[in-house]
Amino acid sequence: MQLTVLLDHFGVSVGALSGVLAARGRRLDLFGVLVLSLVTAFGGGSLRDLLAGDTPVFWLRSPNQFYNACITAVVAFVLCRRWEPPASLLQIADAFALAFFTIAGTQKGLVLGFASPVAIALGVMTGVAGGIIRDVLTSRVPLVFQPEIYLYATAAFAGGLAYCLLLSVLAPVTASWLGVAVALLLRLGAIRFRLALPVFPSDKDTIS
Repeated sequence: MQLTVLLDHFGVSVGALSGVLAARGRRLDLFGVLVLSLVTAFGGGSLRDLLAGDTPVFWLRSPNQFYNACITAVVAFVLCRRWEPPASLLQIADAFALAFFTIAGTQKGLVLGFASPVAIALGVMTGVAGGIIRDVLTSRVPLVFQPEIYLYATAAFAGGLAYCLLLSVLAPVTASWLGVAVALLLRLGAIRFRLALPVFPSDKDTIS
């Protein structure tokens, strides 16, 4: 299995899981949870492929990706109805999806012949877009737009950049997993230690 496909599978599985976790407390039935999980799992990769002109999008060409997301969503739905996961599990699952999707998207951009900065941008889009759609559908402010985001898109950018830089000195497989580790550890570390980029002051702060 190609590494990009493997990373896509990891991302799809964890993305579907984060969709189920986001649906908790929203009184959605199984079909609604499936829709939310599929949108989360495939939103970023679909946007990437459409922008890059690589159509049909990846999950339409590989039914295994679709089966992966559906099975993960159904199993997680059954488990979460009987067990209440900790509130932090959604952020952790989202961080894993962010890391896997970012590197898969960056890899695909390079394979399609785009320059490294463009490939990294495609990777960041792949990582964050599914979560944005998920949060909008569940009436949440998307994580990437929250004031205390704790290095969300920044972690994705760092992972994609690390991957591109490491490709010149390491084997692609090693560079890929190290890129995933950079994005994941930076995101989880930022959540743990509340690390964030500077923000614009609010209108009230400016007036005062």
